[in-house]
Amino acid sequence: MELRTAAIAAAALVVGAAAGMAASEALHAQQGIKRIPLQRVALSDVPGKTAVMGIAEIQPGTAAGRHSHPGYEMGYMLEGTSIMQFDGEPPKEIKAGESYVIPAGTIHDARAVGDKPARVIAIYIVDADKPLATPAAK
Repeated sequence: MELRTAAIAAAALVVGAAAGMAASEALHAQQGIKRIPLQRVALSDVPGKTAVMGIAEIQPGTAAGRHSHPGYEMGYMLEGTSIMQFDGEPPKEIKAGESYVIPAGTIHDARAVGDKPARVIAIYIVDADKPLATPAAK
């Protein structure tokens, strides 16, 4: 019985994370980007904040598109290489095994380079009442 309860709870967590990432999914609906929501947790000790974790896979030559988040993004590159572009700064290369932090509201883009996809696991600490990501004006 405990195994069934755990399985139901895990399924609910994945569905909740998927719903929470729906706004971000619309931003990244173009071909070449795959998102795998892992979990979404309300931070009871930080009122109004939510933690979201997911994996993104960006195919070579594909860019996520300029956007921002209503909170911090922290990531770790699992595979491949990505060029991160922050408005007003020179591009930064992130390779497998490297991590990054993006402050709240920072407009940025990520483009996979090389011959294999860039896979990153990302954690967002964001405002619970706002979309996970918002496209930036051009």
